[in-house]
Amino acid sequence: MTPYKTTAHINSLKGKTAEITVLDKPIESENNYIVDYGGVKCSAVFNYFTCAFYADDIYGIIKEKDYE
Repeated sequence: MTPYKTTAHINSLKGKTAEITVLDKPIESENNYIVDYGGVKCSAVFNYFTCAFYADDIYGIIKEKDYE
């Protein structure tokens, strides 16, 4: 997957939007993604009803060894 920039609702910003970089989609049949927000790799979901990403930079932080 080629990384791309978009906006997402960020957990630490209490739902306000900010720019993220979508890095990977580990399981093609699901709507879970690995994104980069402010230099932190974290999990995100894409909601098809709202057509928006929701990134969890508080509880969904992904350490480098987990991502390899």
